[in-house]
Amino acid sequence: MTSVTVDQMREVDRLMVEEMGISLLQMMENAGRAMAEQARRMLGGDVGGRRIEVLAGPGGNGGGGLAAARRLSIWGAQVFVVLGQTRDAIHGVPAQQLAALDRMHVQIHGPQQIGANDGLASDLILDALIGYSLRGAPREPMATLIRQANASGTPVLALDIPSGLDADTGQPSDPTIRAAATVTLALPKVGLLGPPAREWTGDLYLADISVPATVYRRLGLTVGTIFRREDLVPLIIAGHAVNGRGFSVT
Repeated sequence: MTSVTVDQMREVDRLMVEEMGISLLQMMENAGRAMAEQARRMLGGDVGGRRIEVLAGPGGNGGGGLAAARRLSIWGAQVFVVLGQTRDAIHGVPAQQLAALDRMHVQIHGPQQIGANDGLASDLILDALIGYSLRGAPREPMATLIRQANASGTPVLALDIPSGLDADTGQPSDPTIRAAATVTLALPKVGLLGPPAREWTGDLYLADISVPATVYRRLGLTVGTIFRREDLVPLIIAGHAVNGRGFSVT
């Protein structure tokens, strides 16, 4: 299983948009669908009536979380969103995702309303605060959201990488989301596969966001048809690498 550094993944994203004509919205929709599907699996295959909290940052990772929130709401979940920044910090495609939730009348709380849902137990928390572009420890108000999620006792599903974890080294910041499961996108980030990350990622899955092999070849990477059987592939379950699908993770 090929893994990528943050710089390589940033170049993959650039090539997808600028040379392949595959938009950020398309990739975000794929990420959100994968996250919603894994959430459904974690809740026994039916999200109807289940309470799901979505923590969404202002960037592309947050936009993927908002796309997941929309799908889960459509599937019958009781979804509420807590933004990691004020609305005026959210622009571009993530703002489109947020506008769609507004039109659906999904509950959306700003960071100034942190604690508004205290006492209302959730069945699952979705972490889409910070992606692979993390530089330094998470800042407020996202740091408080991370600490609250960890202290809640509710299982957390992280998108791409648990917020606060360094995608290259696998080392945690203070604070870092402690996830029950992580859905990482396209290819696993180098830091996710090392022993330091296991405590934070939980079960690790890889999701297809439709990156063509030609993009990987531009970076000198050889990537097989990972998703030929399924588009959400388990990589590490209960701390052990999965190697029954024609590849292995070490």
